[in-house]
Amino acid sequence: MSFLALVLLLASSRADLVDEAYQIPANDWRFVQLGLNQQSARVFAHYRADAGAKWIDLTLMRREELERMTKGNPYAALDATPQGAQGSLSYQVRDLGEYCFVMANHGNTPANVHLRVWLEFSGVTQLSPERQRNVILVSFAVFFAIVSFSARRLLKIVRR
Repeated sequence: MSFLALVLLLASSRADLVDEAYQIPANDWRFVQLGLNQQSARVFAHYRADAGAKWIDLTLMRREELERMTKGNPYAALDATPQGAQGSLSYQVRDLGEYCFVMANHGNTPANVHLRVWLEFSGVTQLSPERQRNVILVSFAVFFAIVSFSARRLLKIVRR
């Protein structure tokens, strides 16, 4: 039974990465690093701030852009939520590499922010049409070879 559980776990198309609360000082930010080095995926994130914190936003960017932001240089975001007490975003990451989520508190009071981040790999591992055709052709060939072999063996037994 443990082998079946392992197979089901490996076949899972969702991976939870972060489910934590962060304390963000007033007019400050925190970041969470996300490494996508194996395969591309759709990244989902949802945050919820405690009561009274209405000026929080969440931004997804490449790690290099975070370095630019910390130096005060212009930077590019891949996706961002509007400011609010809660928000969600979803982004299809196609290029492998290092990414990060930046949670910014634009308010005048510290905020407790609960962040959830997960990945979904569905649709990413689909075979190309050529490979699908090849898999079907090979499957048919193996099936008919087995049926032919079995039929010959049965005919030999019946003729005796």
